[in-house]
Amino acid sequence: MALSGPRAIASLLALSLAASACAPLRSHQGYVIDADLVNSVQPGVDNRDSVLRTLGQPTLTAQFDQGDWYYVSRDSRNYAFSNPDPNAQTTIRIRFDGAGNVASIDRMGLEQVAEVNPIKKKTPTLGRERGFFQELFGNIGTVGAPGAGAPGGP
Repeated sequence: MALSGPRAIASLLALSLAASACAPLRSHQGYVIDADLVNSVQPGVDNRDSVLRTLGQPTLTAQFDQGDWYYVSRDSRNYAFSNPDPNAQTTIRIRFDGAGNVASIDRMGLEQVAEVNPIKKKTPTLGRERGFFQELFGNIGTVGAPGAGAPGGP
């Protein structure tokens, strides 16, 4: 017996929803690398201004001496509500000398990705534990009480 009408539409909708939940979501973050442009930057020939005109603003720069520029490109994928997994990453580091000329160009890949897994434990603290209502109503009657330090006092 073949399904027809609302049942067929509902079952088709449920099937397509179930199939789409298993499809991986792909995303790209960061710099879009053009290999020809990156290869045109040459150590000893280019400087900060020419790199900026050729490649654009870096993703990030060195914190202290502004000697390194980083261009980071990452492709990730994940299923439904899971955390994204990087499946490709390219980091281009351009080092400048003291005069602002390109000293070296390094390429790094996925091996630079660090995975951090925080532990979901409580940090022990000194003192007593207070419940919700103690926190909410705990200060009633303490304002202006002897020894509580009245407003405007010493």
